[in-house]
Amino acid sequence: MAEPVTVTFLGGLGQIGRNCAAIETQGRIVVLDCGQMFGGDDLPGVDAVLPDLSYLFDNADRIDACIATHAHEDHIGALPYLLSHVAMPVYGSPFTLGLVDHKLAERGLRKQADLRPVHDGDRMMVGPLDCEFLPVTHSIPSGNITAIHSSQGLILHSSDFKLDLTPVDGRRTDLSRIGSLAHDPGIRLLLADSTNADSPGASVSEREVGRTLGSLVRDQQGRRVIVAAFASHVHRLQQLADIAVETGRVLVTVGLSMRRNVKLARDLGILKVADYAVRDIDDIDELEPERTLVVCTGSQGEFRAALTQMALGTSRWLKLDANDTVIFSSHPIPGNEAAVATVRNGLARHGVRVFHSGTVNVHTSGHGKRQELQTLHSVARPEWFVPVHGEYAHLVAHQELALAMGMEPERVVLCEDGDQIRLSDDGIEHLGSVGGGHLYVDGTVGDLGGTVLSERRILGDDGFVTVVVHVDSEQGEILAGPDVISRGWVEHPALADHEEAVADAVEKQLRNALRDPDHDLDRLTQIVRRAAGQTVNDRTRRRPMIVPVVREG
Repeated sequence: MAEPVTVTFLGGLGQIGRNCAAIETQGRIVVLDCGQMFGGDDLPGVDAVLPDLSYLFDNADRIDACIATHAHEDHIGALPYLLSHVAMPVYGSPFTLGLVDHKLAERGLRKQADLRPVHDGDRMMVGPLDCEFLPVTHSIPSGNITAIHSSQGLILHSSDFKLDLTPVDGRRTDLSRIGSLAHDPGIRLLLADSTNADSPGASVSEREVGRTLGSLVRDQQGRRVIVAAFASHVHRLQQLADIAVETGRVLVTVGLSMRRNVKLARDLGILKVADYAVRDIDDIDELEPERTLVVCTGSQGEFRAALTQMALGTSRWLKLDANDTVIFSSHPIPGNEAAVATVRNGLARHGVRVFHSGTVNVHTSGHGKRQELQTLHSVARPEWFVPVHGEYAHLVAHQELALAMGMEPERVVLCEDGDQIRLSDDGIEHLGSVGGGHLYVDGTVGDLGGTVLSERRILGDDGFVTVVVHVDSEQGEILAGPDVISRGWVEHPALADHEEAVADAVEKQLRNALRDPDHDLDRLTQIVRRAAGQTVNDRTRRRPMIVPVVREG
């Protein structure tokens, strides 16, 4: 009987982001990606959301390595946190490891990093697993499909992928090798990207976007052109650099991540642009505006990003006016629509001419749509299939696609974050869940619990009312207060009357309680909270946070 293989899905199944899985056999573990997602309006003050890595921490002595499939934040963003707790080598392409290295340097972890580059077609042992790295087309350079040759047969992880017949760098998803593997030894288990499983047709080629961008820029004669794009989308940046040269402009980079990624891609030979054709934003005053093509961060309306600061009129580099054209070369990520709209409105106030994906074809997805997923399935012909990477509706849509292509229902296993499956000679067994929660990061890494987030939501919605009172428990007397302090609850001038009413109600209830010989500070605090809360609700029908402070002496 062959040694079983267990796969534990720690993130990325049910939400976009936090992609992370643990593959284990022979008592050893290899981690596949370790990403994050960013906090939204429903998570006030949260900078990032990481997978619940408790399972990895509890089994740290059994972890041999991590494979980083590509350098998007939802696949590598949590690596510094993981590596600060568990030492292990990280395997990935040189570009992927370049961005991992930068993230580790920011956290002071570079000295202990063990980064091991892999190249297309490489095959090597990673812990107990015989791993083969195949090229894949995505919206970032040098991603890899991972073909894992195990005691239970071949496990194929698609990574994030699309099927683009004309990729900018010529690096196509290696369907030929996948087909060869499907023939011999056969693909036992397929783990495949589900992001666009509910989108019909096929994704547009990146080169088609480049043609549209070229036409737009050529039409902006006598105008400065500013393109907001993802800093990681080096293929898009390559096309913009080519367009700049073609139209007699120089490429100017703005934004820390944009400048960093351009430098890394040029150093590795991934981004090919002559020195004369690219300039740093520090040189902007020396350049004629109509001879520049600015590429910047901020396509998602991020508050501190370069384009947002331009829209607000606070950029230290560029002041916009009616002679500027801005192109949003991206789609708003779900949840970012309002922020992007705010930036567009700011640009409009400066008289800027704006183009975006809602009006012209200036972006394409890096994830394959249904037609591309069908092609992958038809080539791979897996024995078992688990949809990964997507919201729950995407996973279900991918499940339905596999069933429509003829897979038996019992061979398509739907999982969520925290779920654990075992692949054995008998097939796949669902072992239940190991958790699958979230780790919330605010500032320095640390877990914010649900209580803190609930309190922040209340503070954001209804404000707070604090009641401070000093008592002498032995004498049963109020020494000072109650003093009521509130914020975000009621506007002046009504506030004073409401605060006085709260103080009166608390004082009355507290004096009665102090007559009871069995009173203690905990009970008195509860009485203050209840009296203040009841009065606040009766007078305003609002529910601010009540903060009682009862002090002795």
